[in-house]
Order: sequence, then structure tokens, then C-alpha cells
Amino acid sequence: MEYSEPIPTPTISSSPSLSPNSSISSNSPPSPPLSPPLVVISPCAACKILRRRCADKCVLAPYFPPTEPAKFAIAHRVFGASNIIKFLQELPECQRSDAVSSMVYEAGARIRDPVYGCAGAVFQLQKQVNELQAQLAKAQAQVVNMQLQQANVLALLCMDMDKAPSSPPPNSPQSAVGDTFITNSSYLSFMEDISNDANSGSLWEPLWT
Repeated sequence: MEYSEPIPTPTISSSPSLSPNSSISSNSPPSPPLSPPLVVISPCAACKILRRRCADKCVLAPYFPPTEPAKFAIAHRVFGASNIIKFLQELPECQRSDAVSSMVYEAGARIRDPVYGCAGAVFQLQKQVNELQAQLAKAQAQVVNMQLQQANVLALLCMDMDKAPSSPPPNSPQSAVGDTFITNSSYLSFMEDISNDANSGSLWEPLWT
């Protein structure tokens, strides 16, 4: 009796087969996962002046960048950091930028004028506006006066033209000397008389004997 050995069955591996055109070899170790780049966030000007850690959701960071430290220093000197944070938290985000600009302006005006602050600046601006309005009203009154004078002059000219004598006929031209009109024929006769008298010597006779 012959003994037959069992034929071993081939085992099918679950790992995918690599194609011959693949550039990745099975012997190469797996590449390590890429680590995200490190982002260095500098603290805002407010946190830098206050010497505290700037959080990710810092209320002051969007409005006090690290490149403008004087902006927060002026506002902090007058209002204080706690009041500034409180003001910003009570306002919606769309109004916070205008509120910060207003606080910085008011703080700068208070430092320049400790007595009146921004009220003094507003008073000076109102004074300038009133002076400019007075100058404008004066100029408008002068323009109206000049227009009335021009209308009066035109009315007088129209009256003089109406009172002036009618123009002479075209056959007898006139020459105007001042306000007196002398005809050309009278002027020629007058010149002839002067020439005749000059020739006769009557003009040069003495007026006394």
C-alpha cells in the first residue's frame, strides 16, 4: 500500500500586490507623517504692555496690533485695561473698531487738555464753523448788493436811452463831440469862415484902438 503525501494548498495573502511599474519597493520603510508648521503668534500690543499671555481669542488683539503699542498705551492711561475690555465685550463686533478709535481719540484729547478734553476740541471746531458761516453770509450779502447795483445801473441806462433824441436821417451824418451833436455841413462852414478870416487878417486885428 502506497502512502501519498497531502498536497499543500497555496495561501492567498490579503496584502495588495505591487505592480512591476511601481516605484515604491516593499522593502522601503514607511514615511513618517508630516508635522504641521509651527506658527509663532506674537502677543498683541495690549498683552505685551500688560505683560500677560495673549490668548487665542483675545478681545484686544484685533484692535491693538503689536506694531502700534502707543495706541493702547494712550487708551490704557485714561480708561484702563479692564474698562476697555468691558466696553468691547458689551458691543457687537461690527462696532468695536469704531469704539476703539473713539476711545483712542478721546484719550489723546484728554492728555492734551486735562480740563476740557475732547469737549474743548469740539468747542473749537464749532467756533470755526460759526465763523465760516458768518463769512459766507457776509459774502452772500455782498453778492446780492452788487446784483442790485447792477440792476439799478441798467435801469438808468435804459431811461437815458429813452430820453435821448431820435437819430438823424442817414443823408445828414452827424459827428458827436461830448454830448453835443454837430452836423458835418455846419462844421465845414465854420472851418471855411475861420480860414477866410485868417486870410483877411481880421483875426489878428487888435481888439482895442
